[in-house]
Amino acid sequence: MVVQESELTYLRRCVELAAQALEAGDEPFGSVLVSEGAVLAEDHNRVASGDRTRHPEFELARWSAAHLTPEQRAAATVYTSGEHCPMCAAAHAWVGLGRIVYVASSAQLSAWLTELGAPAAPVRPLPVNDIAPGVVVEGPVPELTDEVRALHVRFHQRQA
Repeated sequence: MVVQESELTYLRRCVELAAQALEAGDEPFGSVLVSEGAVLAEDHNRVASGDRTRHPEFELARWSAAHLTPEQRAAATVYTSGEHCPMCAAAHAWVGLGRIVYVASSAQLSAWLTELGAPAAPVRPLPVNDIAPGVVVEGPVPELTDEVRALHVRFHQRQA
């Protein structure tokens, strides 16, 4: 997939946020909500708190529902280090957010986790459009995939 340089900037920020999550002892995922070239909100994974719903994509959906009009949500893009899980894809669709651009796909992440001998997730890793068929989804972004994979390798090596 070819992304514009400005989009790589947002995706690099997602990778930085994923690294922050890893340094905080959490799974390495990060996301940024952007509209008209402005970052509206950003977050990283916070599931180490014990609440497994604390994914950044879910938090951005909640934030957008509280702070943006339906029209603003539809015009916004979520950039993220990894493709939304089914829970986050549903939240994204229910609040009416626009496009998703991700670095690594759910299929890539699943393959990496299998290689690392990590336990399977409690939900099936479906593509976003299997959950939310009306959402425009773009990814993976090969320019940054190796960086995201390296973060997951570091996380799961710590868990072993």
